[in-house]
This record gives sequence, C-alpha cells and structure tokens, in this order.
Amino acid sequence: MSLVTRFPNGVSNTALEDGIGGLLPFLDPTKHIVFWDDFHRYTAGDWTITTTEAGAGSATEALTDGHGGLLLITNDSADNDNDFFQNVGEAFRFTSGKKAYFEARFKVSDATQSDVVVGLQIKDTSPLDVTDGVFFLKADGATTFNFFVEKNDTQSTSSAVATLADNTFIKLGFYYDGAATFTPYVNGVAKTPITSTANMPDDEDLTVSFGIQNGEAVAKTMTVDYILAAMDR
Repeated sequence: MSLVTRFPNGVSNTALEDGIGGLLPFLDPTKHIVFWDDFHRYTAGDWTITTTEAGAGSATEALTDGHGGLLLITNDSADNDNDFFQNVGEAFRFTSGKKAYFEARFKVSDATQSDVVVGLQIKDTSPLDVTDGVFFLKADGATTFNFFVEKNDTQSTSSAVATLADNTFIKLGFYYDGAATFTPYVNGVAKTPITSTANMPDDEDLTVSFGIQNGEAVAKTMTVDYILAAMDR
C-alpha cells in the first residue's frame, strides 16, 4: 500500500511506493519546511548530542560504509549508557491546517535490550521522557514501538504499532493531515491512527530527535540511513 501525501498549492504525490522518496523533488522550499539527511556527511556541530558514559569507554558517532550513506552510533558499555541527537534549532511547529510528514530508516543491534526514540520533539536532555512531541518510542525489555502525540506532558498513544528485530532496518514515519489525524506508518504501511488533536504540541517549536540507550551493561549500536521531516509553512 502506498502512502498518499498531499500538500497545498497543487503539490501532491500519489505514488509513494517506498516512503517519502517520490515526494522530495516536488516540494517547493518557499512553501514547505524540509529537513533531509541521508548521512553522506556528518557534522557533529549540526546536532545537540546528549551522552551518558558510565562504562570504561566512550560513545562514538561516525559515518560507516553502506549503500546510501549511514551514521553509526555506538554506546559505551554500561547499563543505561546512551547517545541522543537533536538537530540544532527547533524548526517545526504543528498548526491546524498545516500538513506534516516524518520518516526515518534505521536499525539497532539489540531489539530487546535497548530504548530507542525517533521523531520530532522539544529540545530536552532526556528524549525518552519529553513533555512535547510527535514520536516513536521503544522501551527497554520490549520489541514494539508506541507512537505518541504529546503536549505539556499529556499523551495520546497508538500502542505497539511496530515490531523491531535485531540488526534489521525498519522505516518509521507519520503523517499529520492538517485536520485531526496523526497516522503512523511502518515500512510504508499505515497503522492505527490517533484521531484527535487534543494533545497536538502546537505551543512549542520542535526538532528532529533520535537516539538509543542501553538496556543492559553491553554496548548497543544504532545505524541511521536517513531522516526526513516536512511540513507546510
């Protein structure tokens, strides 16, 4: 099933067979806010990085070999060591009437013994416990992602929308229709939507946010292929 995403001013895409790829060439940057990183390059200064390193080593973040460009994040080896990324500058704010789309493709080394987060969030040194955002979160000890729409620490949730496997790429995305529906997508397939804007974070600017935390005293990795966020201006 393809994702049909429509933006105003005649801009539309009706054949997204593989995520957002077909949409990008048609987005007018004067009418749409677009963040796109395919990780052919990586500059640490583009990100606010929050790291916990209780083990004997240090977390690392670097490009790695792989088709299309990949960012490899490797945590230190203590339980709850983590590495979280938030793009410098909060450039996105959800507003009624303005459609939005997000998608990320990534994998992690351990689908169970790790916490993983990805989406749009307010700037926070604890992305696993933010007050505002639209994002996916997988808790330690689980293999399933929940999808959250959160404002002022109050959440609307679509539970168990995706299942993660060890060292296996997954695409997580969401689409806000500009009216009342937030639809999560997993590998291009729509899942149970959140059909209310009661907890839409419309009073805060948000930024691209992702990262991983160890669920045990073993180093974990997260490999990110790409991240896209797009919103009507």
